[in-house]
Amino acid sequence: MTTDLDTLVIALYVKIDDDLAGSARLPGRPPKLSHSELLCLAVMQAMLGFHNEARWLRYTRTHLRHLFPYLPGQSGYNKRLRAALPRIKRIIRVLARDTDFWHDTVWITDSTPVPCGMSRPTVKRSDLAGFAGYGYCASHSRFFWGLRLYLVCTPAGMPMLWALADPKLGEREVLAAMLEVDAEMIKDRAGLLLISDKGFASKTFERSLSEQGITLLRPSRKKEVLRAGEPMLKKVRQLIESVNDTLGDGRTGQPVTRSLTAYDH
Repeated sequence: MTTDLDTLVIALYVKIDDDLAGSARLPGRPPKLSHSELLCLAVMQAMLGFHNEARWLRYTRTHLRHLFPYLPGQSGYNKRLRAALPRIKRIIRVLARDTDFWHDTVWITDSTPVPCGMSRPTVKRSDLAGFAGYGYCASHSRFFWGLRLYLVCTPAGMPMLWALADPKLGEREVLAAMLEVDAEMIKDRAGLLLISDKGFASKTFERSLSEQGITLLRPSRKKEVLRAGEPMLKKVRQLIESVNDTLGDGRTGQPVTRSLTAYDH
């Protein structure tokens, strides 16, 4: 195994460039930073844990300039990333498919608040107006203004599905929509087990999951008979919290979704 950064960047670039081969080219003069190079930079930024684009570009100019002859400024890089969001999503999925975790038939799901503003003037001026809303965080016993992140991952921590939604929307409604959008992924996994908390409890919802070949494992509610497999939850209940913490920025504990939110909206 090699830990050489140059080798990793080159291998990643080749993988991305091969995937983009044959895709339609945009009209006009070719950009100085090719689409393959842009996607390679975006993936490496995430892999190396750079949450700030300006810091990432400074690091790249110092350590990877020999691999990228042209590097744009921070504003130009951000603009290109926004325009390339669909391709970035595709590349993330392509890279995930090359791992063993992709074929895991046990998924864990939960949602967590993503506060986006603390004052009324911020709420009024924010570009997220119309997307974000007021919601309640039961674990912290407080209201917040922002979005709610829904995450479906494997026990090893690989995110499989995610969505940012208005906190007023029901958890079951959002998760059902996520599974519907990626229905083809569900069909490829026979005997899929989905572990959740009590918030996703609903006979109608569980019946819908069963029709898709998904078994829901959750804690029993009050006055409910102990459910099959519930003792297993004692060992895995904290896994989803661990994944959320890993995806956090290390300072506030909040998921690193600000840039993703900006790209989507």
